Amino acid sequence: MRNQLRAALATVLLWIAPVCYASAGEKAFGPFTVDDTKPDVIILNGEIDVNAGLNFRRALQAAPAAKLITLNSPGGNVQMGLLIADDIHQRKLATYIPSDSKCFSSCAFVFLAGAERKVDGALGVHQISSGSPDLVGAQLAISDIIEVLNRFGTPIDVMHIMFKTPPDDMHVFTQDEIGRYGLNRTASERSGGLASSGQAPITTTQPLDGDEGSDEQQQTSGQPTSDSLQASLPRDTALSPIEEFTRRPNRVAIYTGLDLFGDDISSIRVDDAATCAKSCLVMEGQCKAFTFNTNPRLKKGPNCFLKSSAGRADGNSVAFSGRFLSGAEADPSAFTMGVIDPQTALFDNVDLPGGDLSRRPHQSAKTPLACRLACVDEALCIAFTYIKAKRECWLKGAIGSPIFGKEMVSGVKKLETFSPAKVISLD
Repeated sequence: MRNQLRAALATVLLWIAPVCYASAGEKAFGPFTVDDTKPDVIILNGEIDVNAGLNFRRALQAAPAAKLITLNSPGGNVQMGLLIADDIHQRKLATYIPSDSKCFSSCAFVFLAGAERKVDGALGVHQISSGSPDLVGAQLAISDIIEVLNRFGTPIDVMHIMFKTPPDDMHVFTQDEIGRYGLNRTASERSGGLASSGQAPITTTQPLDGDEGSDEQQQTSGQPTSDSLQASLPRDTALSPIEEFTRRPNRVAIYTGLDLFGDDISSIRVDDAATCAKSCLVMEGQCKAFTFNTNPRLKKGPNCFLKSSAGRADGNSVAFSGRFLSGAEADPSAFTMGVIDPQTALFDNVDLPGGDLSRRPHQSAKTPLACRLACVDEALCIAFTYIKAKRECWLKGAIGSPIFGKEMVSGVKKLETFSPAKVISLD
């Protein structure tokens, strides 16, 4: 099975290879970064120092098509923050704080300047600080801040919080305050909301294939093809820069031996893993993930499962999966889970006597698939035996000596760690 997974990975890498060298187009200007593969985005990552105003204008020259500034900064020089904010206001750029980022102190001026703006991370404000006893200078600085913030349409309550918070403290806005003070400002909100163009997903509980018994065989009649899916999809036509950044996929995380099953939009038959990935990508954000079955014995029926979410993670040695990530999402971390691989850890006509977790069979697990998943979900379960004739599922906390059991299916759990084999840029 490993050879099939390697082949699937190779086909996807060959498909995406032409864009993998684009990272050479990245340029840094102080804390600002621009990338030729993302000409509409400038990234602020770091302190706003005394050279930040000039560096921002250099970044604007390098990315003249920029529409969005993403922010991750502890703040810094107040005057430079105001100058950068003024440039953003004049150019009507959007500002966005990603979920794993913070924008504190003078960075808040930059955020508030956005024609469109959104906080998914942390936004913090406080009074300006100065080591100088110059009272007149401090008053002029505060006057400049008030004038600039008024031009940005900053709510008066936000300014009150800013000037009441001591310079050695930080007021970080809660999600409730972000909504109450109107700190998020998007095109869809200004226009009264965009109609949703997505289709309702069809939630399924089917496994990757039908190897676990006739009860779990998937119906394949009338399945759409990749071309028909692309032709029938609605298209978003009025996404704002922030919506574009947070909704459009720009990377794909690839996993081998991991089945993301459930939440299927559709299941189709394709020639290879790359075609499966492209079938998901052309859905322009509606499809969030896919799983491709690399089992060469599967000669008919669907082998590509397109999903409205990452679904439920399940170990399966013939599974090749991809999760599409937007610019707002961090690269996924490794995770460990209990796995009963349906290809290698299930044993027909085998009973594992004794070691039951309960005196009664599991109440809701009435199929081999449901029994396997019930054991996966139960932390104390290390194995199971399913009796087909009685439709009984017995979860095990200990494994006895295996014996012959007619029309029984047993499975043994083990811990596995999953991390992306690759995270590949799509830009």
